[in-house]
Amino acid sequence: MKILLVSDKENDHIWDHFDPQRFKDVDLIISCGDMQPRYLSFLVTMVNVPLFYVHGNHDTIYTNHPPEGCDSIEDQIVTYKGYRFLGLGGSMKYSGRPHQYTEKEMEKRIRKLRSQLRKNDGFDILVTHAPAFSIGDGTGLCHTGFKSFLTLMDDYNPKFMFHGHMHLNYARVNRINQYKNTTIINGYEYYIVDV
Repeated sequence: MKILLVSDKENDHIWDHFDPQRFKDVDLIISCGDMQPRYLSFLVTMVNVPLFYVHGNHDTIYTNHPPEGCDSIEDQIVTYKGYRFLGLGGSMKYSGRPHQYTEKEMEKRIRKLRSQLRKNDGFDILVTHAPAFSIGDGTGLCHTGFKSFLTLMDDYNPKFMFHGHMHLNYARVNRINQYKNTTIINGYEYYIVDV
């Protein structure tokens, strides 16, 4: 299954000069947050496959104007084509605005998922906005990743983690990292992955 990842920055070439041939083999789109809702609605219409999303720390507009034709997977496990996706959007709390969490608050969100995790026998792909602590994150509270994501990967051994938040033009940010058996991919702007 091919997945188009998007996060943080709309791609001008896709937006202004959409070429359906570039995405003809894509089976699913995943937004890791901080995308304009109209851009996501454009993608789901033009690529014509389902689009799952989590909130970025700047996605406050989604409250009144969610992306049309797209499905939020926040705080739930969704199965598509045999893969179990777990969505946990937001970033570390740094200003008190929506979609920001302390480490304790993120741990509480994860605890609330215990019954879903048992029922689904874990998950295959973790979809977040923020990265995991010390793996592709940055300095300063805003860009610090969550330690609880490391615990989730330790406990459930997912094949992939997809995240955003860290722009690739920031210093020393890799697109792909490895944590034990989990391949971690930063979906900044766009990236196609074959799972």
